[in-house]
Amino acid sequence: MSKNKKKALRGRAGRMKGGRGSGRATAGNVRLWGRHAVEAALKNPAREHRKLWATRDGIDSLDGELPPDFPIEYADVTDLARLVAKDAPHQGLVLECLPLENRFLDEFTPADPARSIVVLDQVTDPHNVGAILRSAAAFGAAAIVTQDRHAPPESGVIAKSASGALEVVPWVRVVNLARALDEMADAGYWRIGLTGHAEETLASALPSGPVALVLGAEGEGMRHNIEQHCDALAKLPITRDIESLNVSNAAAIALYACATRVSEG
Repeated sequence: MSKNKKKALRGRAGRMKGGRGSGRATAGNVRLWGRHAVEAALKNPAREHRKLWATRDGIDSLDGELPPDFPIEYADVTDLARLVAKDAPHQGLVLECLPLENRFLDEFTPADPARSIVVLDQVTDPHNVGAILRSAAAFGAAAIVTQDRHAPPESGVIAKSASGALEVVPWVRVVNLARALDEMADAGYWRIGLTGHAEETLASALPSGPVALVLGAEGEGMRHNIEQHCDALAKLPITRDIESLNVSNAAAIALYACATRVSEG
């Protein structure tokens, strides 16, 4: 962002009046915060923006220029804290925007051997979902898939944990996860459910073709019905010193295994 542009923005921007804010977005909108999440959303042509609240340092930290008519309002750090979740690290940037448009499973068929799909069975912690989105972006996953009733909605917590990946990794929400897994099989994906009680390790279960990695919630794991819709069950070869891994860590390791399998094959 050029210095001239910054000065122009300062001239147009209003001042936040009284630091008002409930910590929630207005109806139908999503509120994002933090430099990576906000910057990625601003650069995403599929994202419809409503308003940006920012400190001057926050604006200075952005990479690129805002449109000349972009709705921006300057605020101080304390004011911004009232617009986000308690103790959220907003880094001087809070963006209100519309949620992203829904994506559909058939957009990712025919299957691409180099790009896995991550399926989350009732993973409800937004920090975990955000971290999985970040790993999915890092290892080139085609999409993540969740059941709409048992997954967190798009939010600032997810966007901050995803560090920009929410804007680049398609998120498919389905009504029936078992039916979606059947559709993936029809499209050519080999469905591998990750679970600690499996006999086979992930490395030996990986095929040469496209993979759908299925992970369940921590503690509960995958539901029995979802396990039955997998082609194979596999585990990560962790030591007996640790009972299990956080689901986002497991997803990152599994995505790495898929990515290196393709590149080394």
